[in-house]
Amino acid sequence: MSVIDFVKILEVKRYSPNTIKTYSSLVSLVKGHFKKPLNKVSEQELYEYIYNLIHHKKISFSYQKQIVMSLKLYYKEVLNRTINIQYLTPSRREKKLPAVLSKNEVKKVIDSLLNIKHKCVISLIYSAGLRISEAVNLEIKDIDSERMIITVRGAKGYKDRNLPLSENILLLLREYYKKFAPKKYLFEGQKGAEYSATSIRQIFKRAVKKIGIKKNATPHTLRHSYATHLLEVGVDVRIIQKLLGHHSLNTTMIYTHISTPTLLNIKSPFDFL
Repeated sequence: MSVIDFVKILEVKRYSPNTIKTYSSLVSLVKGHFKKPLNKVSEQELYEYIYNLIHHKKISFSYQKQIVMSLKLYYKEVLNRTINIQYLTPSRREKKLPAVLSKNEVKKVIDSLLNIKHKCVISLIYSAGLRISEAVNLEIKDIDSERMIITVRGAKGYKDRNLPLSENILLLLREYYKKFAPKKYLFEGQKGAEYSATSIRQIFKRAVKKIGIKKNATPHTLRHSYATHLLEVGVDVRIIQKLLGHHSLNTTMIYTHISTPTLLNIKSPFDFL
């Protein structure tokens, strides 16, 4: 059976589009490496493959975990076989703090965008703390200017959630709508399809480079920045959890390690020398 069969099985089991895309691409990558059917690949060969990725390619904890999970699922669902590679899953999580832009840096990024469509999509991602997949899947009907609400449908975990719509974003959206007149999706690509996530990443990357930001920033950094900036003005972490659509409060708590009002007000002893 092929990767296409794997995709169909995941669709039937209602995995999210992002998970399906990630798992299928990783399985394709592994198959391409071995150049033979995966039912002919031994567990020892898989171990050596992942070992090489860790020690020579320097893959991240999360990427390693995704490879192991995608392979286990492929063997189980497609090959009807259980493989013992759970020990290849990292036994602990990375404790890296996400990159965050300051409010001034976010403003500089947005101000550098001259195309109203580009400015609108980047502004909206930051203003509501959206995942890039959520931004591209937004439809015109999801913007409720009467109630000032953005409805994110079928987000991660297939959960809908409502988010506050910024008044300034609404003005920007109206300006954008007059020029581009999208039909279904709020941001449309070719032939009326949803806008490309890759295009958004490229737009953001060019803007960051243009204004000279050296941080390892991506559009997802805007989501981290949104959460951190809310925390800095005193918004309760439980509210931020709901706004971000996190299942667990522990996921949201990482932002308390980045910045809190208390930490921001602490002076370094160097200042008193």
